[in-house]
Amino acid sequence: MHVVPLIEQKRNGEALAPDDWSSLVRAYTAGHIPDYQMAALLMAVYLNGMAPGELAALTDAMLRSGASLHAGDGRPPRVDKHSTGGVGDKVSIVLAPMVAACGVTVPMMSGRGLGHTGGTLDKLESIPGFRTDLTLAAARRQLDRIGCALIGQTAEIAPADQKLYALRDATATVESTPLIAASIMSKKLAEGLTGLVLDIKRGSGAFLPDLEDELELARTMINLGEERGCPTVALVTAMDRPLGYACGNALETAEAVRVLQGTGPPDVLEVALRLGVEMLLLAGVEQEASRARATLEHAISSGSAIAKFADIVEAQGGNPALAEDPGLLPQAPLVETYEASSDGYVTEVAPRVIGKAVVALGGGRHRKEDDIDAAVGFVIETKPGDRVHRGQPLASMFVREASQTATARAALNTAIHLASDPTVEPLPLISHRVTKQGVESLD
Repeated sequence: MHVVPLIEQKRNGEALAPDDWSSLVRAYTAGHIPDYQMAALLMAVYLNGMAPGELAALTDAMLRSGASLHAGDGRPPRVDKHSTGGVGDKVSIVLAPMVAACGVTVPMMSGRGLGHTGGTLDKLESIPGFRTDLTLAAARRQLDRIGCALIGQTAEIAPADQKLYALRDATATVESTPLIAASIMSKKLAEGLTGLVLDIKRGSGAFLPDLEDELELARTMINLGEERGCPTVALVTAMDRPLGYACGNALETAEAVRVLQGTGPPDVLEVALRLGVEMLLLAGVEQEASRARATLEHAISSGSAIAKFADIVEAQGGNPALAEDPGLLPQAPLVETYEASSDGYVTEVAPRVIGKAVVALGGGRHRKEDDIDAAVGFVIETKPGDRVHRGQPLASMFVREASQTATARAALNTAIHLASDPTVEPLPLISHRVTKQGVESLD
């Protein structure tokens, strides 16, 4: 395949034909196009965007590059959720068993940490023995048996996306709306869904901090889903501060367990409930939002959600006793307290700074092959707007070695801002709902 003319076309702002995109993806996946040529094409897309027909062709080609989790006749309904990623975002670990306990099949396919954001797979793998690398056949059996599987993308699902994503990560072309949309939707559509809910993060800790860019991404993915028979809804949620208190893989998993037990942070529970409502409505399990919320709340209060979590953990190789005792997760040997340096109001808890500090402590990857220390991280129990006093504990630092305490403390000094007046108003936890009909402000 002669790729250079296609690179030139895209470099010059012209649209490629759908057949060209299909051929490009097929040839690149088969190893017939070198990385340097595809990298040049991706950069041209990053700079010039894609026409709707191009995006549709790219998504379909990536979807067709592998196998799928067949949905059968659509009974029971099969719904998933995808988050664009944030710091402290452990919602998937709460949401999947909670919704599955309400009679919806949830094939939750997640990713690993990227940059300053943590990955659901890394959090799940902090559970000793837990396997996220299920084959499609094993995932299908588990979905049939217990209604939920928490898995990673394998070579069977959209292998073109795996290859393209690794290249984007290495060539600074990750933050492109059409490339993000095609990547996410090709994987989600491969799950054979009857509905999809998107959690689009907004604020300083999001990959796309500008609201208009976030809404454009939501609309783009909704269109891709709707046009392929997968009803899709998006909520825009706050990421101008960490979600919940815990930041770090085992710490976040433990916090998710506490939410399922009914004792976790209210903001994590609220986001999970609101996303869960959309999932139940798409599934047709409930027809009204108030009824859907009551059903989800009962799954928590009755213990059926945490019981479903225990079933999932056991099915995927972990110890189901974790559902009763999150203390079974890896523990950091050293815990230090971080205190307020003065009286005042918390005006910022910068999520990017916190996320990067978790990586620096060993809780994330600088390179693909790096090992992760699941136990390190932070528990930050203050939020923007809180009134605090000098000497008041604001956070705990969980580290492997005493020498890491200085790194952790310096990060908190940078991330947590105090002022004499509450001068900054945090973003609303959930600000917009986006459907094929348009954008609804929830402020």
